[in-house]
Amino acid sequence: MPIPAHLDRPIAIDLHISLDGPGDFASRIHRQLLDAILDGRLRPGERLPPTRELARRLDVSRNTVSIAYERLTAEGLLVARVGSGTFVGQAPVGRVREVPEGDAVRARPIWEALAEPPGEPGTPAYDFRVGTPDAALFPLPVWRRLVTAEWRVSTIGAAGYGDPAGHPALREAIARHTGLSRSVRARAEDVLVTQGAQQAFDLIGRVLLEPGDVAAVEDPGYPPVRRLFRSLGARVVPVPVDSEGIDVAALPDGARLVHVTPSHQFPLGTPMSLACRAALLDWAGRHDAVIIEDDYDSEFRFSDRPLDPLHSLDRAGRVVYVGTFSKTLLPMLRVGFLVAPASLQPALRTARRLSDWHGDPVAQAALARFIDSGELPRHVRKATRIYAARHELIVQALDGDLSAWLDPVPSTAGLHLCALLKPDVPVDVPSVLARAGRLGVAAESLMSYGDDGSPSGIVLGYGAIPTDRVPAGLALLARAFREAADGPSGTRTGTTRPGSGRAGGAISRSLPDPS
Repeated sequence: MPIPAHLDRPIAIDLHISLDGPGDFASRIHRQLLDAILDGRLRPGERLPPTRELARRLDVSRNTVSIAYERLTAEGLLVARVGSGTFVGQAPVGRVREVPEGDAVRARPIWEALAEPPGEPGTPAYDFRVGTPDAALFPLPVWRRLVTAEWRVSTIGAAGYGDPAGHPALREAIARHTGLSRSVRARAEDVLVTQGAQQAFDLIGRVLLEPGDVAAVEDPGYPPVRRLFRSLGARVVPVPVDSEGIDVAALPDGARLVHVTPSHQFPLGTPMSLACRAALLDWAGRHDAVIIEDDYDSEFRFSDRPLDPLHSLDRAGRVVYVGTFSKTLLPMLRVGFLVAPASLQPALRTARRLSDWHGDPVAQAALARFIDSGELPRHVRKATRIYAARHELIVQALDGDLSAWLDPVPSTAGLHLCALLKPDVPVDVPSVLARAGRLGVAAESLMSYGDDGSPSGIVLGYGAIPTDRVPAGLALLARAFREAADGPSGTRTGTTRPGSGRAGGAISRSLPDPS
C-alpha cells in the first residue's frame, strides 16, 4: 500500500484507548481502533504503536494487543510490514463520528439573531466584493525574510507570554508611522496592538459599555461593529449620514459610544467635513461620550489632501483611534491597533489579557521591521497606483455603460466605491446582483449595510479583482442591469421596501451631485 505524501515518513501516533466497557480487553481495543479508523481520526498510512509499546501503556499483555491488531488486519483495515510496523490501510467509506445531540445547553438568544448565513463557496470570476486587498501585491519574499530573521533571534527566554499591549518595537513603529502618515499624536505607550480592528472594537466595547448602554453607529455603516455592540448587550442606534458625515443633530443624547469612519465613510466613501468633525467632538464633550475613529483604509488615496483625523483635533481625550493592517497588507496577518487615552489604557490591557493575552510576537516584531525599513510606505505607494487604476476604470464605467442606472458617490480613497440607483429606474438591486452572480460577477448591495431607510445602490470593491478583469466584469454587470430592466422583474421600481429608493433616505437628499 502506498503511503500518502503527507505521511511519507510516518511516525507512531499517540492513541487514547479506554479499557472500560463490555467485552474482554482485546475486544475493547479492537472496537476503539475500528471506530477511529472508520470516522477518520486514524488516516490511511498512519503507523500504529508497536504491540509491545501499546501493551505497556495500557498495562495489558502484548498478546492482548496482538489479537486486536490481527483482527483489524484480517478485516483489511491494518497492514503489517516486516521491519517497518503496522499501518492503517485504505479504510472503507468513512462514517460520521457520533457526537452528543442534546440541547440542554443553549446560547443566549442574541447569538441566533447575530448569526450570518454562510457565504458563497469559491471565488467568482469577477470579484467586486468589499474589504479584501490584492494578495498578489503583498511583498511575500520580504515578509518571509523578516519573519525568518525574527525566529533566528528568538530565544527560549523570549518564548514566554508577552505584553498584552503588543510587541514594544511594533508599538513604537506604529506610533511613529501614524504620526508621519496621518498626523496622529501618539507615543508607544498610547498604542495597543490587536488581532485586527475587530478585536480593537471588542476591547473598547468591553471596557466602556454596560448592558443597556447606547452605542451610536453610522447608517449605512460597518455591520460587524453593529453586531458586536449588540452582542455586548448595548442598545445600538443607527444614525444617518449625509455628504458632511454623520448627522450630529440626530445622535441620541444618552450615547456612550459613537463609531464613525471619517476619512472614508464606510461604505459610501465620502470624507467627513471639518465642520462635522468639530461638531462631533463638541457633542462628545457635552454628552460625556467616547468616539471610535475607524481609519480602516485611508492609506490608499488617489487625489486630494486628507483632512486631519479626529484624533489630532481632539483636545479632551475622547477619541480612540483604530487602525488595521488587514487592508494595507493581508487580512490573514490579523494585526490591528488602537490609540487610546492614558485613562483607558489599564482597562484595555486587562481586557486584552483576559481575552487572548497577546498576539504573535514574531509576526509583530517582523511587522515592526517592515515598517521601520521603509517597506510599508514602499508597498503602499505601489498598491495605491494599482488600486487607483482600478478605481478609475470603475468610475469610467459608471459614467458610461452603467450611467443609465447608477450615480457614483464621489470617493478618492480606499478599496471600494459606491453608486446609488437613479430615481425611477425600473429595477431592484437584489435582482440585478442575482443575475450578475449567475454571470460570474460578485458585488454587494448598499442596503445590506444599513437599516430599512437606506438608499438602494451597489458597492463595488476593487481590491481582489485583477486590473485586466475589471472592464469585462463591469460589462457583465451592465448586462445584468439591462436584463433586469427588460425582463419580468423590470416591472419593479426598486422600492421593494419603504425608503429603499434613492429619494427615500437622508443620504440621497444631501449627497453632492456627481456631475
